[in-house]
Amino acid sequence: MANTTVKGALAIHGQNPQFLVETVIRNRIWESAYWKEHCFALTAESLIDKAIGLRYIGGVYGNQRPTEFLSLLLKLLQIQPEKEILIEYLQADEFKWAHQVYEILEPLMKDYRKLRYRDMAGYSLVFFDEFIYQLLNDERVCDIILPRLPKRQILEESGELGPRKSRLLEAMEGKSE
Repeated sequence: MANTTVKGALAIHGQNPQFLVETVIRNRIWESAYWKEHCFALTAESLIDKAIGLRYIGGVYGNQRPTEFLSLLLKLLQIQPEKEILIEYLQADEFKWAHQVYEILEPLMKDYRKLRYRDMAGYSLVFFDEFIYQLLNDERVCDIILPRLPKRQILEESGELGPRKSRLLEAMEGKSE
């Protein structure tokens, strides 16, 4: 029963949140030694300690082995912590919520730290702002097919989001630090 979603978890697109991870990858995660040894009894509070210890992000590598990052992501989907906890995770140094996704993630695009990324080709460096951009715009990130997110322009036109503040424009006007 270690691989079941918590009772009372909110359905995402009408189904189990763990189903956001494709079946093949999900099964490989469940069969991995990292999942069995380190993710078995994680809670929302203890998961952050494991996440801090990650050395890289990514999807699958080698012979389709899942990264530790992917295992912790699946655990997050499984235990489905409260929104406040997720926001705390993101702020540490369904489409109706799309504007909240933009409002939470776009400020993180000011972060230019480097991340180690592991995939089938090996390791590479990616900047945090590039990774956030991929989350907002790409269909697949870290070998996970993401739920479709409306384009920012559509949310602006519908009044759900204000216009994006350009750091370049602010710098040109002398408003930036």
